[in-house]
This record gives sequence, structure tokens and C-alpha cells, in this order.
Amino acid sequence: MTRTNILTIILATLFIGCTTQPKEQLYTKELIFPSNATLEEKIDMAARLTPSKEQLAWQQMEFTAFLHFGINTFTDNEWGNGTDSPELFNPTELDCEQWVRALKDAGFKMAILTAKHHDGFCLWQTETTEYSVKHSPWREGKGDVVRELSDACKKHGIKFGVYLSPWDRNAPSYGDSPAYNRLFIAQLSELLTNYGSVDEVWFDGACAEGPNGKKQVYDWEAILSTIRRLQPNAVTAIMGDDVRWVGNEGGLGRTTEWSVTPYTPKSYSYSTAANSALGLEEMSKDLGSRELIAKAERLHWYPSEVDVSIRPGWFYHEWQDRQVRSLGNLVEIYFSSVGRNSVLLLNIPPNRRGLIHEIDAARIKELREYIDKTFARNLATNAKSYKGIKEGDAIILDVAEGESVNTLLIGEDISKGQRVEEFIIEAYINGAWHYIAKGTTIGYKRLIRFSDTTAEKIRVTIAHTRKDANISTIGLYYAELLTESSALLRVSDISTEDWQCVNINAEAAIDGNRSTTWQSEGLVPLIVDMGKEEEISGFCYAPTTEEELCGTIFKYNFYISLDGEEWVLCQTSGEFSNIKHNPIPYYVHFGRSYRARYFKLEPIQEIDGKEYTSIGEIGVLK
Repeated sequence: MTRTNILTIILATLFIGCTTQPKEQLYTKELIFPSNATLEEKIDMAARLTPSKEQLAWQQMEFTAFLHFGINTFTDNEWGNGTDSPELFNPTELDCEQWVRALKDAGFKMAILTAKHHDGFCLWQTETTEYSVKHSPWREGKGDVVRELSDACKKHGIKFGVYLSPWDRNAPSYGDSPAYNRLFIAQLSELLTNYGSVDEVWFDGACAEGPNGKKQVYDWEAILSTIRRLQPNAVTAIMGDDVRWVGNEGGLGRTTEWSVTPYTPKSYSYSTAANSALGLEEMSKDLGSRELIAKAERLHWYPSEVDVSIRPGWFYHEWQDRQVRSLGNLVEIYFSSVGRNSVLLLNIPPNRRGLIHEIDAARIKELREYIDKTFARNLATNAKSYKGIKEGDAIILDVAEGESVNTLLIGEDISKGQRVEEFIIEAYINGAWHYIAKGTTIGYKRLIRFSDTTAEKIRVTIAHTRKDANISTIGLYYAELLTESSALLRVSDISTEDWQCVNINAEAAIDGNRSTTWQSEGLVPLIVDMGKEEEISGFCYAPTTEEELCGTIFKYNFYISLDGEEWVLCQTSGEFSNIKHNPIPYYVHFGRSYRARYFKLEPIQEIDGKEYTSIGEIGVLK
């Protein structure tokens, strides 16, 4: 090699070294601010907080499925009380491969099974309790739903997760915190040891008093450490510290959804103090603004999961076969969840045969077909990824000739953080730019819909960003408008036209219109005269449809009478399970029929313990 060539290589090396940009320091999953950090320094650090590799893989799934299945499937309950006989559990055609095939055909990447719900009934061959499938007639007591679903997921190539309810209404040790924590961790260990890879472990925060009258205190540190030891690649959801509950069960993500948030996972010992200091709860509208970060001591990468059921309830009920969400409604949920930087966890409950119902299977396949058709072709002919987009920079997309567009898809490379705070969309029509829409956060994926346009170009301006943004994907599409809504829910099998309220003026509760609400201070019973004797086998309580749920009944008694003087207490569970987070009409079936002319709904407890009562509508069932 000549001396000239050697000199050229040295100079080139020096040039490259001088021009190479220093690599950004990134933080993974959590960061703690220096005590003297300024707001500008905090925002810079926030922009460099990134997900763990498990969180990133979870976000990339977009679609996951919940499978609520258990003793409640056979009792028509939503929350069992832990006393139903195991002999009731007897699916006649259980086929977990049918579940998984239906889910895979619909594009779902993971199935999460309710291995144990609040009733305590276990769907596997556990050594921790007698309240399980081993004392059911199904498979002569030798069946294992967890095993069959785990095997089916592996066979068909989708991920597998488990939901293990912390609340257990059957366990005698519940409320004796140390003893029950040992039982719970033993159950968890069985699930995480005996069924191969588990990709998500899902806990809700349900907690109550045990038989000893003491409220259970969960040992979340020991619970989460058990998961990390046995299934280190699993994400932990809701009470875990990898995946955050969006705050509702209606399928709605926030229009501004930050994965970077000062909200502290509830399983952390300091969460109550940290969240209270910032005025934060899961349902807070603002979980990541500059104003919050200014007051925060630390941040978490804690992305949102949107859980919602394809039916009004979470467990299968035959009478809800006509109330499965429409395609149009599911599309709205998709745009409001996956399209708002969240993962959609859609519940599709297997029926008493042990199969996903044909209606549900067809509907989720329709959803997949709609999404595939909508996003099959990017109508932006010059779309690519973009690195280092500065505040004020614009991306100009050329629209395919003659095509109409109404949807922008845009996503950040979240492996480098979530940074965009606001962006503006404009269309170039007849030689001028026209504003058509705007958005706030982007995150992994954001979908913005606007009116149909045949513009030559679409301009996306990054109006505000916390640091140079990295756009991993962008595109223009045409999404067909679907106008059908969810199936209407009947509230009463008997006409309310001749009904009268006996003890109070509460006509709004019996006018057949769910959009009107009767409200009253105090826990006030409602007595209704139906005008004539009827044979009734249940009733429906519909809470208010308004955003403010104050007065919604949680616990109740229901009575019937022939003369309005002598009353018979109907046998019910006495609670509208989960109504606080899923405020839908609740249908209560007595298990027998009664002759009655009068009925009385007596509120015992409001959802937040307030002395207030509200009823959107009430009806009776034949």
C-alpha cells in the first residue's frame, strides 16, 4: 500500500469520527429524575425513555383475545360467589383448537384464559384447592382447560396468557393475608411451570374481605418476582408493571395516550403516595403532559391495554346471542384502541358447549377482513420512514392518482421513545394547502380519520415534539364508513306502558327510554305496580347512560308482591358485578318464575358507597 493511500484512509477515518453524531442515552422502562432537574431536562429525559424488549413485542401484537370461561358460563353469572358446585362445569364439545383457529383467522396474536375468576374455580389440575375441574364430570375429572388451550396455541402459532384472579370467593384462607398469598403464589407457580411458555400474566385489582372479616393484602412484590423467575419473558398486566389498564371497559383509548407516564403501577409499594401526590388514577384523562412531568419524580414506560367484550357481558350468556357487537361498532373500537397507541384485548367468551359461538367467530373474522381490506394498499406513493424529524418539519405525501383518502396511519419508532406531542394534517387541493385534521400523541400507532379527499398531496407537520422524532411508518388509506350500531338491548319483556311508580315519582326509570335517568338522594327503593299480575323470571337494571355514574346501584335486594303489602325476597346474587367499570344493563335471572303484580328494587350499596340512587331504566323478564 502506498503512502498516499495510507494518508487517504487516515483522513477519511478522522472525517467519519468527527461527523458521527453521539449516540443518545436511552432509558429502559423507568427513569428517576435528578433532584435539581429543570423542566427542559425532564422533557429531554422523558423523550429517551423506551420500552423493554418484552413491552415492545407486546405492543407490536396490536390484537389480543380474552377468553372468559369457567363455572360462570354454566350458572349465567358474571361474578360467582364461590359456592356453585363443580359438577355444573361440563362443556359437552370443548375444543380449544376451535377457539384458536377462530382467533388466528381473525388476526389475534395471543389468547388469554381466565384460569381462575373471582369465584375461585380453577380450570386446571391444581393441587391447591378441591374447587376445580378435577371434581367436575367433564373428562371424568381428568380434564385441564389450561393444558388444552396452551397446546392449541403452540400448535397454531399464537401466544398464550393466563388471567389468575387475586380475589378468591371460595378460598377459606382469603383475608388471612400471609396464608392466602402462599396459596396464590402456589397457584401461579403451577400455571407458570407446567404449561410451557406463558407470554402475558393478567391480574385485576379486585380485593375484598375474607371469611375472617379482614381485607386481603396482596404481596405484589413476591407475586411479580415469581413471574420474573419462572417466566422472565412474560409481560405483567394491570396490577403488573408492564401493561396499564386504559381505565374503562368500553373499548376507548384516550385521544392523547402517553406510554411515558408518571403514573406508578399499583403493585409498587409507593404507588398510592406517588399517584396521590400527582392526583392520578387509572381513569385520569391526562397521564403524561408536560405539566405532570414538571411535578413528577420519576417516569415509567407503561403502555395502555384496552379491554372490552364482544358481548354486553364478559361470560357467555345465551340471551346475548342477539347482542353481539356489530362490525361497525368493532371498527370504531379498533380505531379508538389500536389507532390510539394501545393494544386491543377483545373478550370472546366460549359457550356452554365449550366452543366460540358461530356469531362471535363470524364477527371477528369480518373485522379482520375489514382491516385487511382497508390497509392492504398504501395510497401514499412516496411513503417511507423518517429519522430526526425536528419540531416544525413536514412530511409531504403524494397521493396515488385518482384515489380518494380519508385515513392517516402514522407510527413512531418507540424503541427510541415516544416524542410527538402534536401534528397537523393538511391537503393540497387546487394549488393551495387546506387544514383537514390534527392529532396529539402518536406512539406505536395512530390512526386519524378525516373527510374523503382527492387531494394531490397530504402534508403532515410535526407541530410539537419533545426531541427529534423518528417516524417508523406512515401512510394514507381509504376506510369504508360503516354506519350500523350495536344491537339494541331490550330492558323489559313486558310492556311498561301501564306501569306506575307507587312510592315515589320515578317515571324516568320506567319510560322505556334509557337516555333518561331517575336520580334521588339517599338509598331509595323503587316500587312499581305493573297494573296486572305477570309471570316473571327475572329483571333488568340499566344504569344511567351519562358519564357521571353517581347513584349507580352495586348491591341490592329485589322483591315481588301480589298486593303491594306482603313481599317475597327473590333469590339473586344481590350485586351487579363489575357495574362500576362496565355500566351496561344487567339481566338477573331468578332460576324460577314468580306470579307478581308489584316489584321492589331496594338499593343496599352504591358503587362508591354514596348515599344516592339512580336508575336509567328497569324492566322485568319472562
